[in-house]
This record gives sequence, structure tokens and C-alpha cells, in this order.
Amino acid sequence: MLNKIKRDIPRHIDSYGDAKPYAGPFATKPEGIRMSPKIVASKPLDDKMVANIREALEKAEVRDGMTISFHHHLRNGDYILNSVLDELAAMDIKDITIFASSLTNAHEPLIEHIKSGVVTGLNTSGLRGAIGRAQAEENILGKPVVFRTHGGRARAIESGEVKIDIAIIGAPACDEMGNMNGMEGKSAFGAMGYPIVDAQYADKVIAITDNLMPFPLNRISIPMTLVDYVVVVDSIGDPTKIATGATRVTKNPTDLLIAENAAKVLIASGYVKEGFAFQAGSGGPSLAVCKFLREYMIENKITGSFAAGGVTSYLVKLLEEGLFKALLDTQTFDADAVDSMKRNPNHIEMSAAMYANPHNKSCTAHQLDIMVLSATEIDENFNINSLTGSTGMIMGALGGAPDTAAGAKLTVVVAPTMRKRIPIVVEEVTNVVTPGDTVDVLVTERGICVNPARKDLIEKLKTAGIENMDIKALREKVERFTGKPERVEYTDEIVGVIEYRDGTVTDVIYKTKK
Repeated sequence: MLNKIKRDIPRHIDSYGDAKPYAGPFATKPEGIRMSPKIVASKPLDDKMVANIREALEKAEVRDGMTISFHHHLRNGDYILNSVLDELAAMDIKDITIFASSLTNAHEPLIEHIKSGVVTGLNTSGLRGAIGRAQAEENILGKPVVFRTHGGRARAIESGEVKIDIAIIGAPACDEMGNMNGMEGKSAFGAMGYPIVDAQYADKVIAITDNLMPFPLNRISIPMTLVDYVVVVDSIGDPTKIATGATRVTKNPTDLLIAENAAKVLIASGYVKEGFAFQAGSGGPSLAVCKFLREYMIENKITGSFAAGGVTSYLVKLLEEGLFKALLDTQTFDADAVDSMKRNPNHIEMSAAMYANPHNKSCTAHQLDIMVLSATEIDENFNINSLTGSTGMIMGALGGAPDTAAGAKLTVVVAPTMRKRIPIVVEEVTNVVTPGDTVDVLVTERGICVNPARKDLIEKLKTAGIENMDIKALREKVERFTGKPERVEYTDEIVGVIEYRDGTVTDVIYKTKK
């Protein structure tokens, strides 16, 4: 069956179930009632401290077939997931579904646990490196990986679509009763936006920390009322690997040109005004847009309401200079931003549900005026791919892009027209992650393209003297340099299901032919 963006979605997908086709950003209405966690009781002198991860898992009554959640706030520096899976393997536990906020290169030991049957299901926002390649080429899991946005993951938990049996939460600071935060200790990573929701709805919650602090912890992100057991380990991860240069403003001349042109589009749109709300990606030209935006805001004495999302040191700079009144942070990207959250009351932690769950009474994504995104591919219908490459490899993530693109008044994609002579602007993206009906403008080094549906923007850019290029003409121009790429051949075996934030399916990923 064809969904709204003309992607052919099977009515039923083995090991996934019946698929609901994407019908539009706000077309699918929620039904039912919110998930309720089990009622439990506590007694005086209860002791939550356990000797090691194995004891915590045993007390949580881990067994075959469970769903266990993990967060990725430590990104490439995370030690927790691998440690827990090694223990599950030693306990001969099988058929575990991993429900992760995302998976990174640090989690490549997962491959052996999939081969041995310890892990038989993956739900995540992203998949990279050897795991992504193994799934795309071999279907190592034997069934599809389910990909969700950050808001879609929170929605799936709160609605009861996914039931978490055990939530494993790496905590840089934790007391003996399980109060925790992400701002203190040697492994501090900042906001705990993803596991806040997990802790609220999981049957059992295990906090793993390398920094046991006296009770009561004075800054609490996740309270003891939600935590069953506390484990102390030598290290939960390496925070220096949260961001490996991705959060610095680029010095690449092409990226800077794109960013400068994007800033001109934002200004011409009329949305950069007193009290506006803003979010940008964490690297490349997305972050560089902030540099040019800052200059305009200072010159015109503009103060924004808030900046949001994955917070970087550059956004902290804008806060401290008084250019934004607040930062709303669900995932912190560097040490300066961690320090900011700890000392600045206007740097506010938020859960993934508050950030982007569309089936709540409100969310931050819906308060945005401007969102700046990057892409691995964008097509003539303004659909964005940020998950798979043109070779069919799974190599990226959904993240919060579909959430924020739907919510913002203006969504701008910044991207070069090619990378290593591989075109970014294509006739049809390999897979649709962010639907084109939520994307307004593409800014590249070779031209600016406005979605024809935004006639108001076309007029505003014309008034500002900014040329609007037809996206098909841009694609043809790029192909004169790169040639038309050959399409990858696929089998009929589905290795990934891409869900929209409301639980409908935007696309499926097929196994590549060898």
C-alpha cells in the first residue's frame, strides 16, 4: 500500500506486525489511554545497593524474552550496554529485545550477542558502523530493526506500545536510594532526557553509577521513587567521546558559505525577531548558522525566547551573551554545555517526551519558530534521508529531525550538493526519514530551493533579493559533475522499519543484494 509520500509499505511485516501508513504530520490521531506502571511499595530500611550488575539483574528477575532499555547519552563513550549484555550472556539469558535511544560504534560487540541469540530484537533511533552494515547486508538480526524518532520513542513508551521490562540507566551521579543526575562526576554528560521516560514506565529500574554520592543528592533528574536497584562500577563510560569535534563551528569554506546563505534565508523569512525559538543540529553547516545568526541578533538587538535540542557550547555562548533567555536540553553534547546546565538555572533539562512526543498536550518541538537540519540525501519532493547511504548501508539516525521539522514554522536543510562526488540532491532518496511536507527550504553551495508549497516564503525571499532555484534544476546541475548514480539492488527481505513520530510507517529498508 502506498503511504502519503508514495512509499510502498507492506500491510503486514513479519516480526513487526500490521503497518499503518504515514498519512501526514498530524493526520493520525491517538487512541486509548496512557500506559500505567505497576504499583509497588517500600519499607523503612530498604536497601537498594547491590554488589554488581549480575545481582541487580537477578533481583530484577531477568528472564528470556524481556525488553531492556538503554540510553546513549555517553554516545561513543558508553560502557553500560556492552557490560550488561556480557553479563546476560554469562547468565545464559536469550531472546532479549534492546530498546535503545540510539546505538553507536561503541556498541559493535552487540554483533556477537546477536549471533549467539542473546539479543533477537533492536529498537533504536540510529545504527552505525559494523552493526548497521551487518544488518543491511546480512539481516544479521533475522528480522527488521525498528527505527523511531526521539519523540516517537517517548510516545511508544507512554502509550504502552512498547513495554520496558527493565530500564538500565547509566548515572554519572547517584545516591544509595537511586536519586540521580547527569551533571556531576567524572562521567558527567549533562541532561538525562531519554531515560527520564524509561524510568517512569519500566517495571524495574537499575541505576549503574561510578559516582556514589551521599543521600540525598541535591540535584535530581530521576528520583528514587522510580528506582529499584543501584550498582557501583569503576566506570560507566568516557565522556570525552560524546562529541569528537562535531560540536565546533566548521572552518570548511563550503560549509561556511552554506551557513551564511542559510542565515540570510532565516532573516528574510521574518521569523528571526524578538522572542523567537530556535534549534540547529550539532555539527557542520548547521552549527555554523548560529555564528551568522548571532551577528544579526547582536546588530539588531534581538533576544530569542529559547534554543533547544542537543545543546552545544555554542548555544551556551548565545545564552550567556543574553541572546536567548533559556536553553531547553534533552541531550548535552560537550563539557562546556554540561557545566552550563550545572550552574545556570536558565539551562533547563527536559525529557524526550517534553521535547517531542506529539501525543502529549504540548511539546517543545511544536513551539519552535526555526529548525535547521542536515541530511545525507534530499530529493525533488524535499524528503530527507539521514539514516541510510546511497549504497543502502544503514549508517545514521532519525534523531529528532522528523519531530522538529513537523513542529517548526520554518524548517531549513543545510547540505552540500555532493560528498566525495556522491550527489546529496537526488531524484528520490534511498529512504524517507523526514517527509518533504514538513521541509521548507534547502540551502546548498550551488543554490537555494524553496518547497513550492511555501508560496509565502518564495515571495519573502524574492523581496530580499534571494534567488529561488528549482530543486530539479539543482539536481540536474549536480549530476553534470557527479554523473547519475547507479541505484543499489535489493532483495525483498525487510531489514528495517522507519516509523514516523506518530507510529505510522514512512518507509522500510530492504536488504542489499551482494
